[in-house]
Amino acid sequence: MKVLFIGGTGNISTSVSRLALQQGIELYHLNRGKRGTNIPGVKTITADIFQPAGMAAALAGHTWDAVVDWIAYLESDVERDFQLFNGKTKQFVFISSASAYQRPATSPFITESTPLANPFWEYSRNKIACEERLISWYRKEGFPVTIVRPSLTYDTVIPVPVGGWTEYTTVDRIKKGEKIIVHGDGSSLWTITHADDFAKGFVGLLGHQQAIGHAIHITSDEVLTWDQIHIAIGDALGKEVRIVHIASDFLVAFNEELRGGLIGDKATSVVFDNSKIKRLVPGYTATIPFKQGIKRTIDWFEADPSRRVVKAETNAWIEKVIARYEAAMK
Repeated sequence: MKVLFIGGTGNISTSVSRLALQQGIELYHLNRGKRGTNIPGVKTITADIFQPAGMAAALAGHTWDAVVDWIAYLESDVERDFQLFNGKTKQFVFISSASAYQRPATSPFITESTPLANPFWEYSRNKIACEERLISWYRKEGFPVTIVRPSLTYDTVIPVPVGGWTEYTTVDRIKKGEKIIVHGDGSSLWTITHADDFAKGFVGLLGHQQAIGHAIHITSDEVLTWDQIHIAIGDALGKEVRIVHIASDFLVAFNEELRGGLIGDKATSVVFDNSKIKRLVPGYTATIPFKQGIKRTIDWFEADPSRRVVKAETNAWIEKVIARYEAAMK
């Protein structure tokens, strides 16, 4: 197959790119060439997808078995993609998000038929709007869309809600024996998926005619509490974790930007039913338990000091919130 990734060098898409190449896919990346990630075997089209005037020339002469847009977040992004690739690809894959599923959930058990509704997070509402626009084109014009909904997927990020993701702050605090924040009482359930596992399901969908017109989530079957997740990070570091449990709405009161990621996503338990991806991609299973995967991630951070971003403002905020909470408890 000849496949185009718009993006392709991110936290998830790098693993997918490598596996696609291993399976013999002729893979192209379309990006601005600024990230500096080199994946041997990828053919690069250097262009800015957000500057459509130059895109026609950059893509001239190409048709595709599949196009994947890893960086589409708004309706305007998928409208641009439709104009560029309608009639030029046999499959268009939109990367949505499992945070698009109903919040608050009426059931913690999530299937692809769970309603899409998230009043707490604009990011999720934008993804829902993109999905609806793409499905309308599929119904009216036969645009060959497949929607993929990752949940919390990690490789080169720290998958914790407070002081993590693109930061190393929470890991640094654990290493130093300082207190960290875990939202709620730490007992709600969550699923974290390593990007290498996600890639196995995703690559199996490329060129899959029965995936056209469908939405599919791809996650691990491992279900952990948030306490277990943070303790696993401590175990990877050889450190005891000093957890302070603080209610999500208390945290949001100190930082409104957490509302989407907590109230609109990680504050309640979710368990994903992966029957659909397993039916479409026989043999798919996630084989990297979080306790092993997070050790690999921390080793990646430790290999380069520039990756270990510790923000003074995040530390100050954590200290302030813990101090206020502990004072209130007294």
